[in-house]
Amino acid sequence: MYICSSKSKKLSLYKSLFKQTTIYGLATVLPRMLSFLLVRLYTDKLENASDYGVVTIVFAWLVFMNVVLSYGMETSFFRFYNSENNKKKVIQTSTISIFCTSILFLIIALIFKNDIAYNSWINVDVEYVTYAIWILTLDALTVIPFSKLRINQRPVIFAFVKIANTLINLLLNIFFIIYLPSIAQSSPDGIFASIYIENFQVGYIFVSNLIASLLTLLYFLPHYIKIKWEFDVALWKKMMRYSLPILVAGIAFAINEHFDKILLEKILPENIAKHEVGVYGACYKLGLFMILFATAFRLGIEPFFFSYSKNENAPKTYANITKYFVVFGSLILLGVIVFSDILKMIMIRNTAYWEAMKVVPLIILANFFLGIYHNLSVWYKLTDRTKMGAYISIIGAVLTLVLNFSLIPKYSYMGSAIATLVAYGSMMAISYFLGKKYYYIPYDMKKIGIYLTTSILLSYVYFYHFRENYFVGITFIALFSVAIYFMEKNTFKAFLKK
Repeated sequence: MYICSSKSKKLSLYKSLFKQTTIYGLATVLPRMLSFLLVRLYTDKLENASDYGVVTIVFAWLVFMNVVLSYGMETSFFRFYNSENNKKKVIQTSTISIFCTSILFLIIALIFKNDIAYNSWINVDVEYVTYAIWILTLDALTVIPFSKLRINQRPVIFAFVKIANTLINLLLNIFFIIYLPSIAQSSPDGIFASIYIENFQVGYIFVSNLIASLLTLLYFLPHYIKIKWEFDVALWKKMMRYSLPILVAGIAFAINEHFDKILLEKILPENIAKHEVGVYGACYKLGLFMILFATAFRLGIEPFFFSYSKNENAPKTYANITKYFVVFGSLILLGVIVFSDILKMIMIRNTAYWEAMKVVPLIILANFFLGIYHNLSVWYKLTDRTKMGAYISIIGAVLTLVLNFSLIPKYSYMGSAIATLVAYGSMMAISYFLGKKYYYIPYDMKKIGIYLTTSILLSYVYFYHFRENYFVGITFIALFSVAIYFMEKNTFKAFLKK
């Protein structure tokens, strides 16, 4: 009876996690799917790949600065919300901290915007930098409100706000880039003609993001109105000690994920740099299908890792969660690689960008490794060894920088893709071996190894020997799926019956 009850509880737990992860997945997948439409819009409507290269570079810096402006406070919020008795103080203190640093950043950045714009590492129009500064500030101010939704298990509202933000951004992009020029031309004395600027497509991309970010913050305005503006200095110091190593890790992650685009622009000859960044950035987006899955999984699981940590079955549960992540991730890896040439025709119609398709398998696999790393990283978060996470990320960042500087001059963006794969693969391996020492989790390495190796081998054979032969590709997917079913059929049957 006890065994049956225990199994029943576990299955209920997994189903609950599956439901939450599904909703968070929608909150991640749908906005990114809408964003994929923007890739097609930009590659179709921008004059050349160099313009898209400018967009890619600015957004790379946005991601980097988003990490700096949140400085690990999101993860720290989860940690202390679960460990502190006075949860309101955690909300108040983290909100005030983010608010003050965001406003300080806004003031300083606007004062020095010209210096930032014409810095040799950025070198874009000052207007774009101004928009980026405001976008960064507005997005930073929503970090704690979004975290509050997650910790209170309100995934539906979280999904609604995320999707609404992206939908607004998409519609504004379509309006500004497609419809506004023709409206202004047909009615030169109308109100829309007054806001139309010729050859300002890149600028309108950032204007659209800015408006969407502003409306998202307005939705969360009650959060700032309702809280008591009481700041607990002692609690803040504890939160900062916990979060600062996460900031270091976050910066390292930003280097791993986006700094390659910046380095491509700096290292390659000026006459081809932005074009190379543009085609690489467009094809890189095809790898985001794996990022969607990994991010959705992390959003649903991360709060659970903290709340379930005191349960005696926690290590076994974490092991199973990681195994199922690898199962579904392996199928996604193979599936996206098999259909990548169909996806490129949907997302990137401009054939000038297709030259970078060869990076797609490497980018998808790299992001799969990153997703596994996030699952493995539970050990240093639960044992308050966030410094170890920072060290691992720094190792990854060093590998990224060294390999990019070494490989880009000879291999261009292919060198960047190789660097990303090596960095994430190394981080995954290091985290696994350190986790065995500090917080043992009984991972089923035999099955995980089988799923991972089989998926990589099938993907390699298909892409480099049978590419666009969909009979072979679909056969590979079907055989792999059947193999997974037979290896996990007892769990699947019990899950479905429950």
